[in-house]
Amino acid sequence: MNVVETRADLAAARKDLPGTVAVVMTMGALHSGHEALLKNARDHADSVIATIFVNPLQFGPNEDFDRYPRTMEADLEMCRRTGVDLVFAPSRDEVYPGGEPQVRVNPGPLGELLEGASRPGFFHGVLTVVLKLFNLVRPDLAFFGEKDYQQLTLIRRMVLDVNLPIEVRGVPTVREADGLALSSRNRYLTESERVAALRLSGALRAGAAAAQRGADADGVLAAAHQIFADGTTDVRLDYLVLLDPDLGPPPGHGPARMLVAAKVGGTRLIDNMPIDLG
Repeated sequence: MNVVETRADLAAARKDLPGTVAVVMTMGALHSGHEALLKNARDHADSVIATIFVNPLQFGPNEDFDRYPRTMEADLEMCRRTGVDLVFAPSRDEVYPGGEPQVRVNPGPLGELLEGASRPGFFHGVLTVVLKLFNLVRPDLAFFGEKDYQQLTLIRRMVLDVNLPIEVRGVPTVREADGLALSSRNRYLTESERVAALRLSGALRAGAAAAQRGADADGVLAAAHQIFADGTTDVRLDYLVLLDPDLGPPPGHGPARMLVAAKVGGTRLIDNMPIDLG
């Protein structure tokens, strides 16, 4: 496995990769969810590139950029284990050589809703770094986790709108045995907060179960909200919505997506699940 830190070294190493090239973009602190992405890439491409870069543009002034976990040695070991061919682990100056970027990708109306409403400017930062890395890596395929479903939807839209020759594939959310969606931020949770965090996946499961019983969109949402009804102070709900798979208005029937975000203690978590409205 080749590990490079500069754009020049990436360009040189990229030339030698054979066949179709897949990329998995990460901010490090890799866990089993990232492993699933890397394995999917390995199964569907001749060559695999992983990027490891904690993107400062994704963090607001009161968010956790400085304490975001950095576990480079363990990350590289996972990349080796899953058959990654090339790791690009650049510095901030390599990704943003002109300093704070003056030109950023505008995510459009969807980027101002849900996560975008709670974290202003977040998706401008996400799409800007993704587009930069796409231009540097020049992949044929890109794998992103469905846990960050709004991010996945916006990346697909960006690829469509700016005519990038890249196929974006989503990989289902990986969960702990008790249902908690894997996230690098889970390590911030205390033991009691981790138990409280199960309300997010619990609400999604309650909504899915209501849909299976024949409930309409309002009934599905009501069943999901009931999980948060006791007003516990451990979990502060941000949003819980039911939308169509492209994050437009909810359909009357058929495929839909339920998304939830909440702050558990001092840690903000998100989750989502496909719902089938009968």
